[in-house]
Amino acid sequence: MTDTPKPVGPYTPIMRVGDVLLTSGQVGIADGALVDGGLEGQLTQALANLRSVLESEGASLGDVVKTTVFLVDMDDYAAMNAIYCEAFGDHRPARSAVAVAALPLGARVEIEAIAHTG
Repeated sequence: MTDTPKPVGPYTPIMRVGDVLLTSGQVGIADGALVDGGLEGQLTQALANLRSVLESEGASLGDVVKTTVFLVDMDDYAAMNAIYCEAFGDHRPARSAVAVAALPLGARVEIEAIAHTG
């Protein structure tokens, strides 16, 4: 299990509302800094961070019902899809992908999720 990253702002990484878990956006940070490797390295780490945050509440990526992926460059969409599909396997939560002007810490990608554990 990956250590759950500390928030980079005044927020809670995950909130439980009954059987529903809502995560804050996860970027590709480890040890307080963005990982190397561009989109691939950052998304791989962001997904590991998401997995860790979910595990802290007894859930997994298999419990995710909706994700939102924020990209600073929509040209990264195909590469994001490949990494995303590898992480989620055959599980296909509902998803939105949104282009944004910038992300915290200069990240290229951020992912948030809603999970249902009931």
